[in-house]
Amino acid sequence: MSLAIIRLLFDAGLLVLIWMVQMVVYPSFTFYNQDNLKRWHDKYTRQITFVVMPLMFGQLAAISGQLWEEVTWYTVLSGVFVFLLWSSTFLKFVPLHNRITKDNFDNKTLDDLVRYNWGRTVLWSALFLISVVAFLS
Repeated sequence: MSLAIIRLLFDAGLLVLIWMVQMVVYPSFTFYNQDNLKRWHDKYTRQITFVVMPLMFGQLAAISGQLWEEVTWYTVLSGVFVFLLWSSTFLKFVPLHNRITKDNFDNKTLDDLVRYNWGRTVLWSALFLISVVAFLS
């Protein structure tokens, strides 16, 4: 299997995942009372890690491999997008999730998850689209 196909599979997996999180998971947090959300969130974050981390590391490895093979607009732009996605995940979203884990959150925290996640949703969608374009050309 070619690196381009592997990359496209990781990009597709993350596209589906981010849209599910944006449209279903994060908005559902507002339907829990504080105690139940904390309990559910603890379980959710443990379990979603087994889905998210292999996809993110796989995508990073595939993009790194493509950058190693050839520096093009596609590989450089992909690298920039992944850098932005990882940065926002660890600098913005991990702290927001930690607030829920520490039971130190309010409705603004939950609204921030949805609002700020639009940036990641757009970036992962764009990353998938440029992968499709590059794959087909």
